[in-house]
Amino acid sequence: MFRLLLIFTVIYLFFFHAYSQSNDVFIDDKGIMRWRDDRSEVQGFGVNYTVPFAHAYRSAIKLNVDHEQAIKDDVYHFARLGFDAFRVHVWDTEISDSLGNLLENEHLKLFDFMLREMQNRGMKFILTPIAFWGNGWPEPDEKTPGFSHKYGKDACLTNEEAIMAQENYLFQFLNHVNTYTGIAYKDDPNIIAFEISNEPHHRESPEKVTAYVTRLVNAMKRTGCEKPVFYNISHGVHLIDAYFDAGVEGGTFQWYPTGLGAQEELGGNLLPNTDRYKITFDQNKRFKAGAKIVYEFDAADVNGSYIYPAMARSFRTAGIQWACHFAYDPTYLAFANTEYNTHYMNLVFTPGKALSLKLAGEVFHQVPLYQDYGSFPDNTKFGSFRISYEEDLAELVTDKKFIYTNHTLTVPPSPKELVEIAGYGNSAVIAYEGTGAYFLDRIDNGVWRLEVMPDAIWLKDPFGRNSLKKTVAVVNWREWPMTITLPDLGNDFSVKPLDQGNIFQPKVQGSAFAIRPGTYMLTEAGAESKINPGEKWKNMRLEEFTAPGTTLKESYLLHNPPTQISSGNPYLITASYVSQYEPDSIELTVAGGFPPKRYEMIRKSGYTYSFEVPEDVIDEGYLKYFITVHGTGNSRTYPGGYDQVPSDWDFDWDESYEVPVVSEEAPIYLFNAFTDEDELYRKWTWESAVTPLTEPGRSEVQVRINKLFEVDPENPEREPIHDYSMRYYFGRKIAGRKQDLDKTSQIVFRGKALTEGSSAFQVALVSKDGRAFGAIIELDSIQQDYRIPFEDLSRVPLVTLPRPYPTFLPYYFEGGSDAPFDIKDMETLQFSIGPGIPENRVDQKQGVAIETIRLE
Repeated sequence: MFRLLLIFTVIYLFFFHAYSQSNDVFIDDKGIMRWRDDRSEVQGFGVNYTVPFAHAYRSAIKLNVDHEQAIKDDVYHFARLGFDAFRVHVWDTEISDSLGNLLENEHLKLFDFMLREMQNRGMKFILTPIAFWGNGWPEPDEKTPGFSHKYGKDACLTNEEAIMAQENYLFQFLNHVNTYTGIAYKDDPNIIAFEISNEPHHRESPEKVTAYVTRLVNAMKRTGCEKPVFYNISHGVHLIDAYFDAGVEGGTFQWYPTGLGAQEELGGNLLPNTDRYKITFDQNKRFKAGAKIVYEFDAADVNGSYIYPAMARSFRTAGIQWACHFAYDPTYLAFANTEYNTHYMNLVFTPGKALSLKLAGEVFHQVPLYQDYGSFPDNTKFGSFRISYEEDLAELVTDKKFIYTNHTLTVPPSPKELVEIAGYGNSAVIAYEGTGAYFLDRIDNGVWRLEVMPDAIWLKDPFGRNSLKKTVAVVNWREWPMTITLPDLGNDFSVKPLDQGNIFQPKVQGSAFAIRPGTYMLTEAGAESKINPGEKWKNMRLEEFTAPGTTLKESYLLHNPPTQISSGNPYLITASYVSQYEPDSIELTVAGGFPPKRYEMIRKSGYTYSFEVPEDVIDEGYLKYFITVHGTGNSRTYPGGYDQVPSDWDFDWDESYEVPVVSEEAPIYLFNAFTDEDELYRKWTWESAVTPLTEPGRSEVQVRINKLFEVDPENPEREPIHDYSMRYYFGRKIAGRKQDLDKTSQIVFRGKALTEGSSAFQVALVSKDGRAFGAIIELDSIQQDYRIPFEDLSRVPLVTLPRPYPTFLPYYFEGGSDAPFDIKDMETLQFSIGPGIPENRVDQKQGVAIETIRLE
């Protein structure tokens, strides 16, 4: 009997060990992470997500949101977007004490729950047990029990007691048994690796760094864990050998190609910033033998949906196998975007961006490792993918898949073969007027699953100073027309609701029908589907659907008048009226004549209305106008938002939209320090400031630089580049004057030097495709105009601005087409202090004052 029991025990342990190893990974001698069972390459793409901790956790309580249900809802959206990877820096300060003992509290339990939910959707994890951060951001830190709170990041890297606490914590963290799966983290096949800590910034000798990291690696290995251990490289690239001497098996990186914390949406084409993820030390032998993952990335402060597939392409070219976006906003927080206001990502509230992230995941799983597609603009088409800044579009087009982030005119090559469609806006397959994402998947021949998200509307720039008391975006459930043109469905197909509580069953006329948010089964005419709505399909159930209800509490008229227009040209006025109901009509009233001119605005699509004011109405001076929304029994006039119409005797004619109208020959101002300084992106310095001039309405940006080059502590061996550059996107500013650009022939810079004698200063115009054309002017200390004829402009280096993280990435963009200068292609200014300064003066103090830039 004992022998039989022993045999069964051995068999059980053998199969348990085989199961626990089946999804484990190893790193081969070429530094490629592979699945142990079939030796295939690991490819993971997903997100960071933080509901169990810090601000997200506290905010759920404030908003009376159930943490677990919120996680379930968002993780379903992860499945809908195709994410298969997750990473987060665990807030050790909330789940440990000062000695490093693991605290079995609500944060850790909720983290266990979240991992189980993600595991059920097929996601894999790389966990970072130590964050070093406090738990406050964007609020003040709380007094938490952990060692990170007691010692802080700096001391955690050097203090003996703090290091002992980290050893203890790592040992206990890896041994922790997940409450919901019953498996210790060290043994969980869904946790494929660990990154020791988040962004350590070592300042000690390589020997001391190796000793520190070795102790933490050994603490993890003492648990019996055989999973790869990674360490952050991008915050100390000169210490690569020290890290690998400590026994780590791979390096981790981040990428923020557009910088961080702009406090407003960035404009202009930022594809040059994402052209390559150039790892300057990639020939280091130790590094080449280690695996490479990206723990965080984002194009921060960017609303465009075109950019993420470009980043994914560049990652694959650089040999990156795993990347997780930072950070996916919990849906309950996305209305305010408070967690990290420089980032904004959520399927419901940022549908185009979320689809772009879905496409980036497709790139990760389709583009071969180290495949090089050249430089921008030639690399905007690669494989089955296409990226367009000017269309704000990224798309994947194959025989089986058609995924797009915005309106597209592309026709899929084989509509009969399509099995998956996901998009936003209109395409050759789906026309839809709503502003939410949609997904259409073939379940069987003639049977498709349609999922439609509610409308997302941004009311304010979501990248500003946010608060739970301020709404930056709303969700609206509206019924909109949809047309689906698919050979597999044909005409007059049926549409039946699947999700719980949905009773909306539209009637199809031809291939057109009305639709509301929800999940539906579409079946070709004459056929009956025997599919059960509760049936599992891929990593979800057919009937699943989740989205917040309508959060639109009032109606909004969204309209941004241009800075300036010119006379003798028509003016297209476009506005969005966001409401739960369609208005009876929207009327435009142009003031100035008697009687005022009135026009009915035309609904173009969804919430958008427009009218082109004829040129004979537009005279030099100011164009003043009002927009009145007429509804049942009520009319409201904007911009004031008053329940009046312009024909009322007591109507206030002073509160109008007002646009300056100038002659076609008037100068076109690209930059004015008085109005535009806040969007001039540059490295902050103590000595720089905006200063008013003596005349009202005038100011100057004073830029003073003590050193053009300073050693970067994260990359101290970098070659010096003596340059200080600034960027300003003027595309929006001159939108009303584009037709007048052909009449200009020179740049006029107004400013002065802030140093004794003359000072070299480069002014450049940057095109939509990354070409920079500039010239150097010698400034003196008297405020005056400096003229640069277009024919004096020549190609100059384009600085990648805002400056990216990590800092080892190239300073200049090396690409762009060979097309000649054309003023109509230009959209951005680049100011540079450095070019033209003699070598014997580059280490001296520099300074310039910028007042205006105009075209004449």
